[in-house]
Amino acid sequence: MKKVRVDLDLCVGHGRCYELAPEVFEEDEDRGHCRVRIERVEGEQAQLAQRASDNCPEGAIFVEDGD
Repeated sequence: MKKVRVDLDLCVGHGRCYELAPEVFEEDEDRGHCRVRIERVEGEQAQLAQRASDNCPEGAIFVEDGD
């Protein structure tokens, strides 16, 4: 199981995360930034979350070992 989080101080709203992993991320309509839809992921969702993290220009997405 992995835990997904976004540092909103770093996020500027490029949108790559919710384009690459729409099951895990969505756009915050108020700020235009990333919002985590599913905080705890595994399997394919964890792989997609990691792909989004790897492609975030600001390095604002973190996929960490969770409980």
